[in-house]
Amino acid sequence: MLKSLYISNYALISELHIDFNEGFSVLTGETGAGKSIILGALSLILGQRADTKLLKADTEKCIIEAEFNIAAYPSLASFFNENDLDQNDNKLCQIRREITGNAKSRAFINDTPVSLNVLRELTSRLIDIHSQHDNLLLGTEGYQLGVVDMIAQNSKEQQNYSELYNKWQNEIAELRKLENMAAKQSAELDFVRFQFNQLNEAALKSGEQEELESEQQTLSHAEEIKTELQTSVILLDEEKSILPMIKEVQNSLSRIKKFVPEAGDWIERIDTAYIDLKDICNELNSLADKVEYNPQRLEWLQNRLSDIYTLQKKYKVDTTDELIRKRDEFDTILQRIDSFDEEIESLKRRIADSKADLTSAALKLSETRRKATKPIADFLVEQLKQLGMPNIRFEVEISTLEDFGPNGNDEVQFLFSANKNRDMQAVQLIASGGEVSRLMLSIKYLVANKSELPTIIFDEIDTGVSGEIADRMGEIMQKMGEAMQVITITHLPQIAAKSSQHYLVYKDDKGLQTQTYIRKLTAEERITQLAQMLSGKQLTEASVQNAKELLGFS
Repeated sequence: MLKSLYISNYALISELHIDFNEGFSVLTGETGAGKSIILGALSLILGQRADTKLLKADTEKCIIEAEFNIAAYPSLASFFNENDLDQNDNKLCQIRREITGNAKSRAFINDTPVSLNVLRELTSRLIDIHSQHDNLLLGTEGYQLGVVDMIAQNSKEQQNYSELYNKWQNEIAELRKLENMAAKQSAELDFVRFQFNQLNEAALKSGEQEELESEQQTLSHAEEIKTELQTSVILLDEEKSILPMIKEVQNSLSRIKKFVPEAGDWIERIDTAYIDLKDICNELNSLADKVEYNPQRLEWLQNRLSDIYTLQKKYKVDTTDELIRKRDEFDTILQRIDSFDEEIESLKRRIADSKADLTSAALKLSETRRKATKPIADFLVEQLKQLGMPNIRFEVEISTLEDFGPNGNDEVQFLFSANKNRDMQAVQLIASGGEVSRLMLSIKYLVANKSELPTIIFDEIDTGVSGEIADRMGEIMQKMGEAMQVITITHLPQIAAKSSQHYLVYKDDKGLQTQTYIRKLTAEERITQLAQMLSGKQLTEASVQNAKELLGFS
């Protein structure tokens, strides 16, 4: 429940603090006193967008702080754990919103900074504010469906359906994507196939370009290479060339090695050099025999390299390996195009299976809703009769749609008639303002019995009613206050008299600025306030006596 509310620097409020109690409380005051301002400040705690026009111009920061007692709601522990929020030992939850003049906003839960999304998620479980504008929601299908689901208590069926619906939608999206890809790539099929065939027919090999370029260089200079190799062989191995001369050096050193100890080492080193040079000479001679000018082979090499260079330029690559990768990419695309039909058919079968599962889940969800329609209608008819509508007829009509939506394939319609001679029609088409107010209160009463919501605030839900009907609406709020905290803004004394606590909102113009204040009334003050609500500022003995009777005083 909401224990307290602190407001500073908001609209006509410089600083205001209110403590609330359990049960049924009312806020009253003259029109323009600031009741809506207090409600607007509280809505900031619920995560609504801040209007900087409502901030006091001469202040730097607006602060709204609310304290909730959540001891009776252990289910909220999971929310605090999931969002890494501290839970106070005394089971109190402090929520604070700070807003500066430049529209910057910060939110805190138990002094831990949080996003507005986290703030909204928590406060949606703590408090519901029913404004006068919310009466318009009664005619919307989404609101009516939400009421039915709340009474049906079908969260498990909703979750199961939602998971299957999302799966089905994802598969449909995947199918559309696959069909678009197939259509696009099929349109390019001939060009892709041409590119693949061109590269495939080239029969490219990894590293081929480097090998061909090397061989081309050799053939292009064959005569020069052969001449130089032969010259090298002559210089190494002909008479009076390097090898015969080294052999003579070796013989000369052999004749003196008995006189020169170092000669043996020299001979071994020269022998090694001789063997290496002899091997080189043989290799040069062998290569010289192989090198022959072959114009046909050279022409083939040039043509082959020209083809490779042309392909590289066309496909904007630098190596044969990159061309091979391009060829493989085209091959993959061709294989994918060939397999599209099979993939599409397989996906269509999966979609059909998913739709069958979804249909079954939608049927189960619909069954829970249909079972709830009679209890809803019976409860609302009973309440509305007590609220001065003796000829009320009310039904919850559920029809099945062909298409599935996020919430099933049910269309919910609240049908209503308050008169004997009038057929039932959709609530939004036939109900008057006063009838809508009574119906909304009855629905809130119905939903409150099924939810774990700690606090509900009504902003003049009694619009369009008076007298005995107002008295009965007050009784309903009083009963609601036995199971939850109910706070009502009202102008009707019949409703105010049913409350356990009565708060007066008023303006003070004595200072430099008009200020809004609030205070809890004493028993005597309640009599005076109710008497003024009955007769105006000029109190009469009759209005005072009437006020006492409303409050149950003798």
